[in-house]
Amino acid sequence: MRTHTLRGAISIALFATAVGTTSLAVARSSDGRETARISNEAQDAQQFDLAPGALAASLDAFGAQSGRRITYALEVVENRQGRSVQGRMHWTDAVARLLQGSGLNYREADDGTVVIEPALAAADRIPAPEPAAARAPQGTNATDLETITVTGTRIRGGTTPSPVITLGSERIREEGFADLGEVIRSVPQNFSGGQNPGVLSGNISGAGNANQNMTGGSGLNLRGLGADATLTLLNGRRMAYGGFTQSVDISAIPVEAVERIEIVADGASAIYGSDAVGGVGNVVLKRDYDGVGLGARFGSATQGGLSTREYTVTTGATWSGGGLIATYKDASVDPIYSDRRAYTEQLVDPSTLYPGSDLRSGLLSAHQSLDDAVELRVDALRTERDQLHHYNWAGRHSVVTPYTMTTLIAPSAEVWLPNDWSLSVNGAFGRGTHEQVRRETIAATGVTSISDVCYCNESRSYEIGAEGPLFALPAGDARIATGIGQRRNTFRSTNRVTGMNTVDGSERARFAYAEIDVPVVSPEQGRAGIERLSVTAAARAEDYSSFGQVTTPKLGLIYGPNPDMTLKASWGRSFKAPTLFERYASADAWLYHPSSFGGVGYAPDATLLAVTGGNRDLDPERATTRSVSLAWHPDALPGLEAELTWFQVAYTNRVVQPIANSPQALSNALYAPFVDLAPSLAAQQALLDRADTFRSAIATPYDPSKVAALVYLQYVNVASQDIRGIDVSGTYRTDLALGSLTLRGSASWLDSTQQTIPGQAAYDLSGTLFNPAKLNARLGGVWKRGGLSTSTFFNHTSGVTNRLDGVKSASFTTLDVSLRYVTDRERGFLGGTEIALSVDNVLDRDPPHYEVTAPLYVAPYDSTNYSPVGRFVSLSVSKHW
Repeated sequence: MRTHTLRGAISIALFATAVGTTSLAVARSSDGRETARISNEAQDAQQFDLAPGALAASLDAFGAQSGRRITYALEVVENRQGRSVQGRMHWTDAVARLLQGSGLNYREADDGTVVIEPALAAADRIPAPEPAAARAPQGTNATDLETITVTGTRIRGGTTPSPVITLGSERIREEGFADLGEVIRSVPQNFSGGQNPGVLSGNISGAGNANQNMTGGSGLNLRGLGADATLTLLNGRRMAYGGFTQSVDISAIPVEAVERIEIVADGASAIYGSDAVGGVGNVVLKRDYDGVGLGARFGSATQGGLSTREYTVTTGATWSGGGLIATYKDASVDPIYSDRRAYTEQLVDPSTLYPGSDLRSGLLSAHQSLDDAVELRVDALRTERDQLHHYNWAGRHSVVTPYTMTTLIAPSAEVWLPNDWSLSVNGAFGRGTHEQVRRETIAATGVTSISDVCYCNESRSYEIGAEGPLFALPAGDARIATGIGQRRNTFRSTNRVTGMNTVDGSERARFAYAEIDVPVVSPEQGRAGIERLSVTAAARAEDYSSFGQVTTPKLGLIYGPNPDMTLKASWGRSFKAPTLFERYASADAWLYHPSSFGGVGYAPDATLLAVTGGNRDLDPERATTRSVSLAWHPDALPGLEAELTWFQVAYTNRVVQPIANSPQALSNALYAPFVDLAPSLAAQQALLDRADTFRSAIATPYDPSKVAALVYLQYVNVASQDIRGIDVSGTYRTDLALGSLTLRGSASWLDSTQQTIPGQAAYDLSGTLFNPAKLNARLGGVWKRGGLSTSTFFNHTSGVTNRLDGVKSASFTTLDVSLRYVTDRERGFLGGTEIALSVDNVLDRDPPHYEVTAPLYVAPYDSTNYSPVGRFVSLSVSKHW
């Protein structure tokens, strides 16, 4: 029945493709090339309303609406027409649309001026180190048929009804971020717990298996739902998981090759499938880079540790119809040992608060157009990281030296068809290998043991899709995107000492999707009280080899009553497939005495059977997501943007190990649904049948007549969470007598609760130890004059409460400052040189503490919310030829 339903969905998708691709005329740009309409709905976006007409007038209007200085020679733009540009987008996307088919290009000078020039002149010029976010087709020497990746929608020229946060490469450099891990940790909607290098390793703090550093990478964790509940993409393609928690390391992508990162903090399974419950983050790479760039960065924490040495090389070239960029990064970081921080003096030496690491990362992205109708592209990534951890627990000292390798190869082809339709074919192969090598010594005896476990992930995906106009309306074309594909993930946990696989599982999913964008009212219609109105709808069906089919819809509304305001609303369903570790981890049956689980009054020869580990019968986690956002972008203040968003996630069927405190399994009534106090022979046999192994923790042999209870400790779909909150963000840019000033800020207030098992009262997650804080915010500004810029930003994380004693910690507010100078490319030997000095946590704030009475091997701060680094000073130098 499930297969029949999926076949129906696939048939619908193929039919929609066939209807569109058999339509009539060919729609092309004025220079003979088909082009893609682009949309970059972003936190830094602006409202544009540019009517088609004389290009000179359109460029002047663009300058007024964007707040950017613009220069051009009259003879260059005369007798040329500008295209219509409507909607909210980044200024680079707007000017790219405006110039489509004109044979002209644009560039941003060092002082921020937008220069319009012939495409041939641009091709002969060495581009700036930071190419613009979008470029239109540009004459014979320009890149052809560029497709802009838009996060949150598959419709070309479409707009997602969910709020989108965009951080471009220039902003990343202005604010002094060294890698994408630092970038995402600055986003208030993201929780820095889960997989991040500053989170304490080994789960010795009791923060849970999901809140520990294994791979040394940085995983997006929107709304604190878990790194496995946020989807991470590279140019729209899935990357391989890392470790056993299915986290994706976004910091594996060299920041030097990144054009921007777009984050949709809203459910997106109807567009992308599993994992997109908290949202999706998409890293968009630079397309074109000419020349060679070398860079170095050195830094250290002033309290000691974290000495950092980074070296990068970036090279690229452009040619007729194509281009490539390649980058390589080598970075090493020294550990922060606990004896370098006064507040961790109780820890046994040596203990690391932040691991040492050595990183080697390379990336290649290339594209080539064929016959003005096809574009081929390939993205390839490989990252290797070695780490060093020391931690002590219960009289044992562990030295952990993990090795992590991440690879991705993603080829794609885009074919432009008649009637403004396009066909895309793409695939992706990814591998994440994490070797966890640990040497553990018992202090009292000196006995040493070595463990070597490989957590090996592999993914393959293939997809074919089509996009184009479905039918015409007075407000514009209704457009549809549809496609089908298949994805396969495998996970193995191999004990390299014994050669045994403790986990060996795989999962295949086939999928079909469709998305439609229907414009109801457009600005050109001049309707009073309705500047813009459009409706979006999407649906996706996935059929898993494990649990079967799940279908996720999403509806959206975009309404602009006037040019100054835009209202968005979305409703949808999302899901997350259980991790392969939760499903396929070894299920072990154990024989215990009931007293080990809180049993009282049992006979000395009474026994208890308990089953732990994976559960092959798990179902997907499911969520209903809602969001409403109001954006204000007044024409009277073209440099001002502000947005207010309300969101809610009702998350059910979450996978947990239901008995959190096993010594109370028999004494706590909450655990009664997972305990059988009158086990029959059939029930005992069923428990043993579902187990891969049987072991005894006591000397008493197994006798079915002596078994007094069964305890089920396996993963199970039982928990539910309610997550809701408010996001607010704003940007204001203005020209000063000396230079320009951009003020920007964002904040997120989060209220989340969890009911672990039915009948249990819900309890707070947000605002408690090892969970997201209630309030996170970042506020500051950037001043620029010519090649000189400086930024100052405050970061705030509210305090969290320790449930054990009810004490709330202090909040954590830090100040970051960055100074940057870029020389003009024309200045001889020093041209193209960039020097940047950054100081994070200028006031050297220590993380807030909580009381630790026992055990004394636990660091007394919440490493998921607060950092032990203190003041960190870094200097970077780069040169572009």
